[in-house]
Amino acid sequence: MLTLRKSQDRGYADHGWLKSYHSFSFADYQDPAHMGWGNLRVINEDRVAPGKGFGQHSHRDMEIISYVLSGVLAHKDSMGNIKGIPPGDVQRMSAGTGVTHSEFNHAEGQTTHFLQIWIIPAVKGIPPGYEQKTIPAGEKRGTLRLVASQDGRQGSVTMHADAAMYAGLFDGSESAELVLGPGRKGYVHLVRGELAVNGIRISAGDAVLLEGESQVSLTAGADAEALVFDLAP
Repeated sequence: MLTLRKSQDRGYADHGWLKSYHSFSFADYQDPAHMGWGNLRVINEDRVAPGKGFGQHSHRDMEIISYVLSGVLAHKDSMGNIKGIPPGDVQRMSAGTGVTHSEFNHAEGQTTHFLQIWIIPAVKGIPPGYEQKTIPAGEKRGTLRLVASQDGRQGSVTMHADAAMYAGLFDGSESAELVLGPGRKGYVHLVRGELAVNGIRISAGDAVLLEGESQVSLTAGADAEALVFDLAP
């Protein structure tokens, strides 16, 4: 079964300094029909104004991935990490028993555009942790590059969840496929451009939810950047 979720059907919040689209229920946007997909709980597409950001706040028992599209995200947390996250980097923070952090855009005249992704962990109560890796664009060109996984294989960041996250860039005849095991769910979020997912044409901000499908097939890209998730039921 394939389900198309259009970009304009997402929740939206405009806080002035922050403009955010919510793929699933989050904060004041609550929709019982969209509480997550498998163990994927949150995808927020955030645009943070220059000099603004998220002040210190806490999380527990969640795997949080930041995927920056433009600008730089400044991260600081209670584990002692002070990092800048540029486009091309993937950051994973395991909240575990509890972590406090802040995220800011310190650049003048430039909006920071990023995806905030939450995945429910396979085990609770672990020590909090942090990891950040650079994934060159060339490694995502015309293929699905593993960027986050449960075992950290193929140079991906390690998340404590039964899930895998891939990123790919597609244009023209470039294509890729991902096999989904029995009972697994798939989720494709198109970051930019246009793409066909199992024959369904989608545009930036759209998503395709897959259940009972044996594979994800990506074709006919036009300046497309996609994130693909292999998820527990």
